[in-house]
Formats: sequence, structure tokens, C-alpha cells
Amino acid sequence: MRARPDLAARGPAVWMLAVGQTLSYACLYYIFAALILSWEADLHWPRSLLATGPFIAIVISAALAPFAGRLVDLGKGPEAMVAGSVIGAGALVLLATSQSQGAYLLAWAVIGLAQSVTLYETCFAFLIRRLGPHARAAIVRVTLVAGFASTIAFPAGAALSAWIGWRGAVWVAAGVMAFVLVPIFALAGRMLRRVEGEPDQREADKGALSRAMRAGTFWLLALVFALVALNHWMLISYAVPIFVEQGAGEALAVFAASTVGPAQVAGRLVLMRFEARIGTAAATRVTFVAMLAGTAALWLAGLSPWLIFGFTAIQGAAIGVMTILRPVLISEVLGPAGYGAIAGTIQIPALLAGAAAPVVGAFVLDHAHVPGLIALSAGLIGLSSLLAWRLAGQQD
Repeated sequence: MRARPDLAARGPAVWMLAVGQTLSYACLYYIFAALILSWEADLHWPRSLLATGPFIAIVISAALAPFAGRLVDLGKGPEAMVAGSVIGAGALVLLATSQSQGAYLLAWAVIGLAQSVTLYETCFAFLIRRLGPHARAAIVRVTLVAGFASTIAFPAGAALSAWIGWRGAVWVAAGVMAFVLVPIFALAGRMLRRVEGEPDQREADKGALSRAMRAGTFWLLALVFALVALNHWMLISYAVPIFVEQGAGEALAVFAASTVGPAQVAGRLVLMRFEARIGTAAATRVTFVAMLAGTAALWLAGLSPWLIFGFTAIQGAAIGVMTILRPVLISEVLGPAGYGAIAGTIQIPALLAGAAAPVVGAFVLDHAHVPGLIALSAGLIGLSSLLAWRLAGQQD
């Protein structure tokens, strides 16, 4: 049996990766939401055009996810994150200097390339390859800190835009990517490589992706993750108008929507507190029951608007825990061989579902209004719960 990786050796490196992921999400992911009002006021471009930028980034990130995973399988996880930080810095410079719509969209395309090798999936794959069955505790700590990325991005974006304009704010983000994240990822990778980790699996990795894709559990996992992403981002994208239609005032609706991020952190704290006692199968069952309860709270908010806080607390906590369970489920269900390529491929439907969620949500709201959206949510979570329960049963 392999010895438990030394906690003293891996602890600082894991916290460094946590800081790196927090800043990466703030600079590459939440920057759109943080600066959208400034862009609309200054550029006077259609909102649909501005929103196309992050959509392009998500699609490119999804397409490149298997390639990023293979880099991790080849032992190049830290190098991939360092390269992504450099690419991200260049993309943000292009965004800060863009004067045309074409340049703006090109910048987002390059941001998508940076996202594919810098964000959670690459980081999680590296931790799983280095720490094996002990990776879940490290992933909990990374996501616990990174849950505050939006908390940093929104006030920082507003303050910097007011002080030096939105272009100056993007220049600051580029500087963070180049001068903070590059050394963080490089040093954290070097430190974790000193910790005893998994033996060389490159022989076992050969053909692992094709073998996994022939297994029904691969497609079952992919479908579960896609349904969860579609449901979550469909609801969160229109949380404020949904809450208002359910009877909440606009100020209360905005405040409630802002509690989703802290609720994610709270869910991860609970998992961290009980991680030694709760197996993956049990945690998966509890998470999906919570998602169903969250949708029920949203429906009942029509009777008492204050129940919107029940929805944000339950849904936020559940999706926060799901972020941790996703890589662990992939590793436990499909095995560690070829994890990077498998995880990168299996997340493609979820990424595309997340990108399509606002469009689906808008269509349902226009034609079936909030009751129709809640009914669709219940159906999505009901189906994904049944599938997840089946997967969890195989892990018992």
C-alpha cells in the first residue's frame, strides 16, 4: 500500500494552488460579469455581441479539454497551468487594447485557450495524479478558497474601472496572470513533485480513454454532469427575474442571488469537516437530494418569497460539493489510468450545457414563464438524481 503523502510537504503547495485557482477564475472567468456594465457604457456594442465573447471562450475550452488532460497524463500539469497563465496574460492584453468587435472576440477565443489549461480540471487532474486517493482533501481546500473568486472579481472590477477605466482594470488582470500566477503555479508544481505520488502510469494510460468511452458508466457520468450544469446555470443566469416573479422585491432578489457563492463555500466547509466519515457514494446521494430540495424551495417561494434564500443556500451548497465530487467520481468509477484525458473529454457536454443554459432558460421563460422553468428544473434534477443514485450504488 502506498504511503500517505506527507501533509507538511503538500499543505503549502495545495494552498498555493487554491490561491492560483481563485485568481485565475477572477481574471479569466468572472471578468466578463464584473466589467459588462463598463463595456456597455463605453463601447455601445450590442449585449448579444459582448456575451458572444465568453460563449466562444467556453466552446474553445471544451474542445481543448481532452488535450489539456493528456498534458497532465504526460506529467505536464504544472507546465500547462504556467503556460495557460502566460497565454491568459496575452489574451487580456489583447482584450484591453481591442478597438474593434473582431479584436474583442479574438481576445475571448484566446482566453478560452487559457481557460482550458489553467482552471479547475487541469488543477484537479494534477492533484489526483500526484495524491491518488488522498486528492479529495486537497481538492476540497482548493475549491474552498476558489469559491471566493467572484467575491474578489466584482468589487475589484468595479473599483478599478472607476479609478483607471475598464481597460486599466483588464491590464491589472493581465499583470496578475503574468507576475503572480506564473510563479505560483510553477512553485506549487515543484513542491508537489517532491511528495511521493502515484507511480509512472504512462503505460497504463495508453488506450485508457478509448476503453473508458466503451463503458456505459462513462456516458452515464457525462450525462449526469451535463444535466446538473444545464439546470444550475439555467436557474442562476435568471435568478433575479425568477425571484422577482416569485414575489421578492428587486433589492431582496439581488441580495439573495449574491448568496449563492458563499453557500458554495459553506457546502465545501461541511464536506471538509466530515470528509473522513462520508464516502463518495453517500456524499453524492445527499448532494442530489439537496438539489431536489432546492428546486422545491424555489417553487414554494411563490407562497413565501423569503424561501428564495432556502433555494440559494441549498443549491449553492450542493453545487459547491458537486464541484469536488466530480473529479473524485471520475477517478473512482473509471479508474486512475488516463485520468486527465478522460476527465477532459467527459466534461465537454457539461461545458456546452453550461454555455447553452442561458439560451434554454430564456426560451422557457418567454414561453412557459417561471412555473415552466421550475418544472423543467425538477425534471432535469429528477433524471440526474436517478442516474447518480445508480452510479453511487455501484460504488457501495
